[in-house]
Amino acid sequence: MSTEARLEILTRINRATRARGDVPARPVAPPPSAPRPHAEVIEQFAEYAAEYRAHVTRVDEAGLPGALRGLLAGERVALPQGLPPAWLAGLDATPDRGQGHAELGACGAVLTTCAVAIAETGTVVLDHGPGQGRRALTLLPDHHVCVVYASQVVDSVPQAVAALRGAVQAGQPLTWISGPSATSDIELSRVEGVHGPRRLDVVLVLEPGHLADPA
Repeated sequence: MSTEARLEILTRINRATRARGDVPARPVAPPPSAPRPHAEVIEQFAEYAAEYRAHVTRVDEAGLPGALRGLLAGERVALPQGLPPAWLAGLDATPDRGQGHAELGACGAVLTTCAVAIAETGTVVLDHGPGQGRRALTLLPDHHVCVVYASQVVDSVPQAVAALRGAVQAGQPLTWISGPSATSDIELSRVEGVHGPRRLDVVLVLEPGHLADPA
């Protein structure tokens, strides 16, 4: 039996026993909050995301639609359900209606939100809820533009896991993204775009109370 098959069986058993109430839920202590100003957390996320070769654009709420139009100009954009209509003006939009891989792959870009972002790793996490779409939608186009609100940025991986607990309990898939998709061969030659988008743009929306000075 393969490792993948064994993991699938154990996962199903765990979900089934918890659904029947055979296994009491254990209390989970919340992770400690960041002992530093949130502006510093946001800046670390932006810095580390850029180190992973993501392009980070800082905007406020009013400037978000214009920034998206600039980043996606000239591209056919795959769109998940649940995005605010104000973001979509001027885009060559292709709403997701369950298209096959070939049609999704013909889109040059995809626009999504995220569930949470992590400062200490420069990672954005999708739980594929509203505004994020199914996994194929975010893996096949060559360019991913991901909108991250400052209030979604947490300091550490444990804090992110705590924020994602509801999605995990609901059985939603998670996609953890640290920079564009890339791999290296035995000689460490880096090739981008093998397993997902070749380009990643993170649009960081700075909100009142979570402001960070541009670098």
